[in-house]
Amino acid sequence: MRISGRAFGEDSLPASAALALRILLGALFIAHLYWKLAILPGGLGAWWGNLLANGYPAFVPAYVLSAELLGALLLIPGVLTRYVALYAMPMMIGAAQYWLARKGFYFTQGGAELPLVWLALLGIQVIAGDGAFALVRSPDPRRLVASFLRRAPA
Repeated sequence: MRISGRAFGEDSLPASAALALRILLGALFIAHLYWKLAILPGGLGAWWGNLLANGYPAFVPAYVLSAELLGALLLIPGVLTRYVALYAMPMMIGAAQYWLARKGFYFTQGGAELPLVWLALLGIQVIAGDGAFALVRSPDPRRLVASFLRRAPA
């Protein structure tokens, strides 16, 4: 690692931007978990029950909780960042659909706009990659796909 030029084999400005996005997303996931556990009246049980009452199967709140936990625990230190962000993206699609159906699009009405911004940020993180100072780098998806294609029977 060098201070100027390149950090971990990446151009330092894009690597710093990916790091900043990783920290932002991780902090937001922490804030959402804190809200569910400490601020929401009824806590996690009330949140879970609300999703079930709105017709979602039990695996949906379980998936959402797992995506938020992974985001909170793994994004900031940079552990498989690209894949953690990819794992959380369907959650934001579901959140956008949930709020779009109930409140419309605009953030000022509590609608789908904010989950769509989250979705875009997660997508940018997937494209940008791990960034600087990542503890466990994500395998390059192109190499991962190529290795699966090589192993596939002809």
